[in-house]
Amino acid sequence: MTTTANATRHWKKFATALAGAVLLGMVTLPLMGTAQNTAVPASSPAAISGASSAGPGPAPTPPPSDAVVARGEYLARAGDCISCHSRPGGAPFAGGLAMNTPFGAIISTNITPDYEQGIGQYTQADFARALRQGKARDGHHLYPAMPYTNFAKLTDDDLSALYTYFMKGVQPAKQDNAKTSLSWPFSMRWLMAGWNALYLHQESYAAEPAQTAEWNRGAYLVQGLGHCGACHTPRSITGAERAPTQRDGDRFLAGTIIDGWYAQPLRNTTEASGTGLLGWSGKDIVDYLKTGRNKHTAAFGAMTEVVANSTQYLSRQDLAAIATYLKSLGDNPGAVAAAAPPVSSEAATLVLQQGSVNQRGAMIYLNNCNACHRSDGQGAPRTFPTLARNSAVSATDPTSLIRIVLQGSAMAQTQEAPSQLAMPGFGWRLTDENVADVVSFVRSSWGNQAASISPGDVGKVRNALVKSAKAGVNP
Repeated sequence: MTTTANATRHWKKFATALAGAVLLGMVTLPLMGTAQNTAVPASSPAAISGASSAGPGPAPTPPPSDAVVARGEYLARAGDCISCHSRPGGAPFAGGLAMNTPFGAIISTNITPDYEQGIGQYTQADFARALRQGKARDGHHLYPAMPYTNFAKLTDDDLSALYTYFMKGVQPAKQDNAKTSLSWPFSMRWLMAGWNALYLHQESYAAEPAQTAEWNRGAYLVQGLGHCGACHTPRSITGAERAPTQRDGDRFLAGTIIDGWYAQPLRNTTEASGTGLLGWSGKDIVDYLKTGRNKHTAAFGAMTEVVANSTQYLSRQDLAAIATYLKSLGDNPGAVAAAAPPVSSEAATLVLQQGSVNQRGAMIYLNNCNACHRSDGQGAPRTFPTLARNSAVSATDPTSLIRIVLQGSAMAQTQEAPSQLAMPGFGWRLTDENVADVVSFVRSSWGNQAASISPGDVGKVRNALVKSAKAGVNP
């Protein structure tokens, strides 16, 4: 439910046995949750109880313990609920965040326990139905900007704890928000029934008996509340994840463009360019999710919000479980590639002098980047990210790197790494050709072996940023 849910995708109608109106409904909403984030996989989950949704409010229940409220808060952090359900300057969880789509703006809802504007009248059954079936208390369909296809995997115990937190641990808030406004026929929410029939599986996560408890815990978090696939798994033309779990093939967490950023593969594999988690240890993954930085890179784009609002609050035990699960994916399960030897100062100087295969790029780097990232591309640990064998630098799709050069980026601010260091944008002073030269230089130096880019590649990213700025959108 991170603001990465504002992604714009390319959609077509698809031929199925469904009626034409339902076809339209099934291709409307290519919206993803992140950030846009937790209990042991189901063993003996408690049933969710509550009064009928037709009643005036939740049935009386015994006062919850502080432990249950605290657990629910932890789960809400894991789901990164606050990122989408809080607008800038608004009350926490009171909604109002606009997620712009080609079909209109979807406005996040108030999920505080306010009786009139929020979910104060929701029973546990109503709450569970919203998260598992994508239906509001009055029965209308929710749009999958809220990743209920992922949340459907939650156990009854976790749904109950979440409900308790939102009812007892969140302050009620009244806040006048804009209304969701989609163009016809996408405004007809009932059309989502066809999409749900094809892609919504309401079963809770089922533990893999051949795997360890830690692996299953990681899978539960990644596939469920963390909804990592919502951003890192490619989507079909109908808006569904091409592979919702590791059982569905190697497209699961294979990386994709979302909201003008390249969400990198989260699989333990690598291409010649260096994309993937093969070079990362489990500790590297934990450090990244806990602090927003590690020895390889730093979080950028929407991922900074995910770290700041969500993953930094997870226990290291849960983060280690996530790492164990992610490292099991791909064609090198569990392996950690040996670190390449650092480039010597003499070799680094030679790279800059000769410019590798791009003399212009070397000079632009020397004049704009060298002070922080150094002549050997190593930067400063956890301060200025290394560029040598950095997965973001070497990614198959260079969109994120181009965007960082043009727009700049700020690190996540976390409890364990409170310094929110930032890189300024250089789009105001570098032409498309300049940016193409320096990015191509970086992608081919210090052991990097990624393809060069063209001024046209830069122009596409720049134009998208200009268009977003004019529309008042911060992608």
